[in-house]
Amino acid sequence: MPAVTRNTPKLTLEGAQIILAAAQARAAEIKVPMDIAVVDDGGHLLAFARMDGAKLSSVEIAIRKAHCAAIRRLPSGPSRSGDDVNVLLSLGLSVASQGRQIPLRGGIPLQVDGVCVGAIGVSNGSEDQDVDVAQAGGRALNTALDTKS
Repeated sequence: MPAVTRNTPKLTLEGAQIILAAAQARAAEIKVPMDIAVVDDGGHLLAFARMDGAKLSSVEIAIRKAHCAAIRRLPSGPSRSGDDVNVLLSLGLSVASQGRQIPLRGGIPLQVDGVCVGAIGVSNGSEDQDVDVAQAGGRALNTALDTKS
């Protein structure tokens, strides 16, 4: 077994800005101003935008959603037991992680070659709108990678 890994993809500021721009465009298209955060694989902020009209109270939520998706390598949202939401586990994880694991949808991990390179978190609309805008940002990264290949 090797002592270290090499050539692991990393999300750059340029990539974060591509993601952010696409998410902003989708938010404008659906006419819902959003707070949008893009983080690296460790959950550290790379890029952020608060669109005109987006709630100040949603700033931290967008960042937390992105952080949660990055560190869990899964979309943010409530924990489940089968098809049912496990409220106790969802709240317990949030409390135990000092709010870093948030039981709200709108954060999605960003994958490149099967490796999580970061995440995007979106807040200010309904959870479905937040997810839609986050997915638009994720698609933009994939498109950018496909055109450079």
